[in-house]
Amino acid sequence: MSSVSSVSGSSVSVLDRLPAFGFGAASLGNLYRTRSDDECGRLLEAAWSQGFRYFDTAPLYGFGLSERRLGAFLQTRSRNEFVISSKAGRVLKANAGPHEQRAYFIDADPFEPHFDYSYDGIMRSYEASLIRLGLDRIDILLMHDIGAATHGDNHSFHFRQALDGGFRAMDELRRSGDVGAIGLGVNEWQICAEAMAETTWDVMLLAGRYTLLEQEALDFLNLCTAVNVRVIAAGVFNSGVLAAKHTERATFNYDVASPEIMARVEALAAICTKHNTPLGAAALQFPYSHPAIISVLAGFGSFDELMQNLEWARMVIPPALWIDLVMAGLMRTDVPLPTQPLLKGAL
Repeated sequence: MSSVSSVSGSSVSVLDRLPAFGFGAASLGNLYRTRSDDECGRLLEAAWSQGFRYFDTAPLYGFGLSERRLGAFLQTRSRNEFVISSKAGRVLKANAGPHEQRAYFIDADPFEPHFDYSYDGIMRSYEASLIRLGLDRIDILLMHDIGAATHGDNHSFHFRQALDGGFRAMDELRRSGDVGAIGLGVNEWQICAEAMAETTWDVMLLAGRYTLLEQEALDFLNLCTAVNVRVIAAGVFNSGVLAAKHTERATFNYDVASPEIMARVEALAAICTKHNTPLGAAALQFPYSHPAIISVLAGFGSFDELMQNLEWARMVIPPALWIDLVMAGLMRTDVPLPTQPLLKGAL
């Protein structure tokens, strides 16, 4: 990955310079387990030394903890050497007490997130993120977690608030050059399509939905190619089940994987084993084969995970593996198949 010589300016400049492989910083917010500031600093130092220059975070991750830790590290680097994306749509309010998200973000900071997709809510979220990060700008600003799966019966209210108020705020930031690109950061491709039908976005960060396990978003990705909306693929391991050892505690979409999901994972793994390829390598490389996808994000909880993912990203995967997956009915027959590794040589 070459250094980012300039990431300010137009959205085209930012997205055209986005590296193929990025660092997902949820782990810096103590996702699943507590980590010290020193541990996170060492992990970021290792990632930087290996060539990572794109970092994605959010106020949700550790209730501001991820942004604080990431910002403390990036402040020691030249601002034009990296790209950072963060998210808006949750305003953090003081609360050290219980909150359901603390089951995921252990020992999170003494706040709690409140959904607010209004004009003022998006602006307050953005300004607070800049303070926590200690940076002068966020390159890519993503509206976080709109959609029916997140909001249920309140979806219609939040969607209208987001498009009537929040989008206006984000569009102002884009027009002023304060952010280089705007989009959504979500788990549902359907909400991306709905938002694109009403407003103009640059990029969609889609977690899951186009992975080795599921390709339900393929038609949406084809639409993105047609209208020149870029896509960042996150959640490529479906929150872990495609990377972890196959145990009863493997997670799919942040919950314990069902027997049906595990059976499908075992079938995928069997074909990968036949071709001497780790399942994780196939899962990491598969999404990047679609022309709409300009970057793949992965989260690393440790130095060993970081190095393992880099090894997977560079691995040459036999073309016959992809064909066997299609022939076995484990992948759609119309997906673009990878022809080269996610990374060639150094990052």
